[in-house]
Amino acid sequence: MQNKLSFHQSAVTLEIIGLPDYSNNENKDQISIISQWKLTIINKPLIEGKIEHLEPIMNAFYMYSNLLIKNEIPIYESKLIDIKAENLYMHNIVLKSSKPDVKPLILKIGNSLLSDTINCFDQLKESSKIRIKKTDLSNNISKKVRFGLNKKVKFFNFVLPPFIAICSLIIFSAPFIYFYNPIEDKEKNELINLNKG
Repeated sequence: MQNKLSFHQSAVTLEIIGLPDYSNNENKDQISIISQWKLTIINKPLIEGKIEHLEPIMNAFYMYSNLLIKNEIPIYESKLIDIKAENLYMHNIVLKSSKPDVKPLILKIGNSLLSDTINCFDQLKESSKIRIKKTDLSNNISKKVRFGLNKKVKFFNFVLPPFIAICSLIIFSAPFIYFYNPIEDKEKNELINLNKG
């Protein structure tokens, strides 16, 4: 029976399915021989494939995000996956099937989904229950990518709510300025003071 391990981050789930390598006396809960993986991004089609597709896709996400952080032109193209920025907040992903006559899968994701996906990949790489071949490339940039992208997402999430709140307050309170009459208010205060005296 195959093992399943899932890694979650907000709207993204990465599921790894496989077996332990009993020839290396591995624990029965371990996964070293990955037979399948599934990436679920909320409101998007399921992405799945074999082990030979997982590492190139992970590296594509890391390299693309690294370009974003360095403020270089964010374009990544390969035989398996293309990632290109549509604007500052939206990214177009084209996943190409290795099978003939299968149309590519096209996705649009925002910064938060991109960050969540990379976080799931980081969890996979850091998991002690799964052993996969880890390239020097993804090891070198994954932490930088995660923290850099999180900073950008956090900054956007930090600035936007107060800005919306201030705009709402101005729009809501502006009509009440027309109902306030400072002269009338002054006369009322004088009458109150006279009554007290």
